Amino acid sequence: MSTVNYSEKIPNNVNLGEDRTLQRALEGWQPNFVNWWDDVGPDGSTAYEVYLRTAVSVDPQGWAQFGHVKMRDYRWGIFLNPGDANREIHFGDHKGEKAWQDVPGEHRANLRRIIVTQGDTEPASVEQQRHLGLTAPSMYDLRNLYQINVEEGRHLWAMVYLLHKHFGRDGREEAEALLQRQSGDQDNPRILGAFNEKTPDWLAFFMFTYFTDRDGKFQLSALAESAFDPLARTTKFMLTEEAHHMFVGESGVSRVLQRTAQVMNELKTDDPQKVRAAGAIDLGTIQRYLNFHYSVTIDLFGADQSSNAAIFYSSGLKGRYEEGKRTDDHVLKGQTYKVLEVVNGQLVEKDVPMLNALNEVLRDDFIKDSVAGVQRWNKVLEKAGIPTRLTVPHKAFNRQIGALAGIKMSPDGRVVNEAEWAAKKNEWLPTPDDFAFVASLMGRVVDPGKFAGWIAPPVMGINRQPVDFEYVRFG
Repeated sequence: MSTVNYSEKIPNNVNLGEDRTLQRALEGWQPNFVNWWDDVGPDGSTAYEVYLRTAVSVDPQGWAQFGHVKMRDYRWGIFLNPGDANREIHFGDHKGEKAWQDVPGEHRANLRRIIVTQGDTEPASVEQQRHLGLTAPSMYDLRNLYQINVEEGRHLWAMVYLLHKHFGRDGREEAEALLQRQSGDQDNPRILGAFNEKTPDWLAFFMFTYFTDRDGKFQLSALAESAFDPLARTTKFMLTEEAHHMFVGESGVSRVLQRTAQVMNELKTDDPQKVRAAGAIDLGTIQRYLNFHYSVTIDLFGADQSSNAAIFYSSGLKGRYEEGKRTDDHVLKGQTYKVLEVVNGQLVEKDVPMLNALNEVLRDDFIKDSVAGVQRWNKVLEKAGIPTRLTVPHKAFNRQIGALAGIKMSPDGRVVNEAEWAAKKNEWLPTPDDFAFVASLMGRVVDPGKFAGWIAPPVMGINRQPVDFEYVRFG
C-alpha cells in the first residue's frame, strides 16, 4: 500500500485503523510529542505558516506535496516502503531465510537498542537547532531549517511506531524516554555524543547537515538491509527524506564559500582579518569548523573493533552500506579488514576479522562520500580563482572513541606531542574567537529574496518557486 491515509488522526500507510490497541497507544503518545515540540522545537515559530513538503505516498514518483502549513499542524505520520512477501535475508547467518515480520525473541534486546539509538538522534537534532530560526540568513534558509525539523520529527514517529508495535510495554517505555532525554542535558543527555554538542550558528548547522546527516544516510542504509522487514521498510523511506538534509548542508557551505571568494576577489586579499572585516567568513574558520564536525561525526560510527557490530551483522539485524552491490559471500567469516592503531608513537595498520571491523567499514564508506563533497566545495574556490583548498582531516584527528581516542594527531596525519598539540590546536579546531566572530554575523534576514552578507543566494528556489518566494508567512 503506497498511498498515505490522511483521514486518520495519525497519517499512515500501515493500516493503523485495523489495530485499535496500537492506534490508541500511539494517539496517547501524540500529545506528549506535541508538548515536546512546543517546549523544545523551533523557537518562536508557532504562528508561522511554512512552505513545507509533506509525504503523501511512498511511491518514488510524486511522493510529496508542497504547501504552506503551520508546523504544529504538520501531518507527522508512519510510512513504510511497500513490502515484498518473498523478501529473503541476504547476509549473515540467516542468509537465504525469509525476512522476519516480527521480532525473533533472541534478537529482541539488540533490535530494540538499534531502534532506540536511531530514534534518539531524531529529536536531538531538532533540540540542537532550536534557536537557529532566530538568526536565519534568509527566508529560503529558514524554510529549509524548518523542513529538516519537521522531517526529523517524522523520523522519530517512524521509530516510535516500531517500538509500540513490536516491543510491547518495553517499547512504550522507550518511546516515552525518547521525549524525556534532551540534547546537552547534564542529567539526561541524548545517547550519542555528537547529539549533545551545541549547534550555535548557521555555519555549524550547514556542517552538521552535511556531515552528521550523512552519518544518518549510512546508518539508515545499513538498517535498510535488515532481516527485520518493518525496520528495513521504514528506514528505506526515511532515506528519501534524508537526501534533502544533506543537500541543505552541501549547498549551504558552497554558498558561504562563494560569498567568501567574492569578497576575497573584491579586496584582492586572503588576509583573514580583512575578509572578516568585510563581513564574510574567512577560509581558515571554515576549515576549522569542517575539522570539528567531521571528527565528531566519524566518532558516531563507534569503535573500530566491535563485537556488537559482528553480532548485529551475523544476526541479520544491520547490514553494510549497499550490501546487495558487494561481491563477497555476505557472511564474512574468515575475512579481514585493516584498522589503524598507534604503536611506539606511529600509526600502523593491522588486519582484524572483518566482522569485528564493520563499524570501520561503514566509517570508510562515509569518508569516501564526504571527501567527494568537499572536492565539490573546492570547485567553487577553483572557479573563483582562489588557490586555497579545503581538506578532510586524517581519520585519527580529534577522535574520542575507539583505539584512536585521545591520540594527539595533526589533521595531515602526524602523531604529535602534547606541546605541539597545545601550540597548534587553535589552528586546527574552532576557537572561542571563531565562534564569537561567526555569532557576530548571525543577524536575522527574512525579507523575501534578501540574504545576509556572509552567504550567496541559491541558484534556484524550492519546488520550482522563485528564490524570492514567500517561503514563510509570519503570523
